[in-house]
Amino acid sequence: MTAAERDRTALAGARLVLPGGVVDGERIAVEGDRIAAITSGARGGGAEPGDLDLTGHTVVPGFVDLHVHGGGGASYASGIAEEALRAARTHLEHGTTTTIASTVTGEIDEVARQAAVLSELVEDGVLAGIHFEGPFISRNRCGAHRPDLLRDPDPALVRKLVDAARGHAKMVTLAPELPGGLDSVRMLADLGVIAAVGHTDSDYATTLEAVDAGATVATHLFNAMPAIAHRAPGPIVALLEDDRVTVELINDGVHLHPSVLDLAYGTAGAERVALITDAMGAAGMGDGLYPLGPLQVEVKDGVARLVEGGSIAGSTLTLDVAFKRSVTVNGLTLDQAVQSLCTTPARLLGLGDSVGTLETGKYADLVVLDSATHDLVAVMRRGEWIVGGDRFTTVKPA
Repeated sequence: MTAAERDRTALAGARLVLPGGVVDGERIAVEGDRIAAITSGARGGGAEPGDLDLTGHTVVPGFVDLHVHGGGGASYASGIAEEALRAARTHLEHGTTTTIASTVTGEIDEVARQAAVLSELVEDGVLAGIHFEGPFISRNRCGAHRPDLLRDPDPALVRKLVDAARGHAKMVTLAPELPGGLDSVRMLADLGVIAAVGHTDSDYATTLEAVDAGATVATHLFNAMPAIAHRAPGPIVALLEDDRVTVELINDGVHLHPSVLDLAYGTAGAERVALITDAMGAAGMGDGLYPLGPLQVEVKDGVARLVEGGSIAGSTLTLDVAFKRSVTVNGLTLDQAVQSLCTTPARLLGLGDSVGTLETGKYADLVVLDSATHDLVAVMRRGEWIVGGDRFTTVKPA
């Protein structure tokens, strides 16, 4: 589609998941990179000649991923712009129109170098920010992070990485029980950077201290932290029960049992759950060997594990799959799924005025799904079809 052709596009006949609920037969008019109008036949906005006929399809906002390390055989931790572009494109083709680039544990200077490269892609509009996962995490809960490279969250070191991102650091995951942890949480909150509790051996009380200090996210809740015990509830209960905290969940059928997701939703509600991929470079690819920062990962039957030790090493998930699982396996409503994959993460990132819901004036970031199967059919970002736009027929004059 040329720039002139996408200056004005209209999609008619679809089911839309709007902030006020799910409606059928609506029409979305797109002008340039924005949603110009959303109307229905009852309001004089039925299908017009030249519209694309989306009957039998559901349109939801573009997905927002808070936590993703790579895809398409590429890693954000490579520090190579071409790889970062390939990773972002892979997830874009699966409906993620707003993405945060997550790093992994490495030498401080190397992670700072990676941040400088990724910052350029934020400034180019490819990425929405940077998430530092490690090295300020617990050795007891390090998962797919090299233990010898871990560091205590000294505020000066944390600030060094934040500064390297040139104003584009969105989130830092750390273990608050480590020396400097709570001071770093306070510093991040003062800087307007999200402090996330994760890869932690923290107890219940210390976790609450971290939330009081300004932590607002639980990094992939349940994973890489102590399990709930009836006399030692640990970080999971503290993070789930506090209304100030948004909890990340990985809905790939590997990281969490479906009943555990149901528990989290029953406690926190969709408005406090952000579904993420935590995907590494194998997302969108097949089985084989892949790098994850300085570590080697083997993917077998779609499950990523460290070659040495066998720990789960991120996922191969894409958010279109997470959306479908949420509706078909967990029984979420379309509204709840959109809340967790779009609205909640957009709000958390401070981007709710431009993405995360289908509303007039916001970016035309759209995901088109088959209404019967919930499979992805097409993706539009900023008014431009990325995949699938040629699948729809045009409404003919009467």
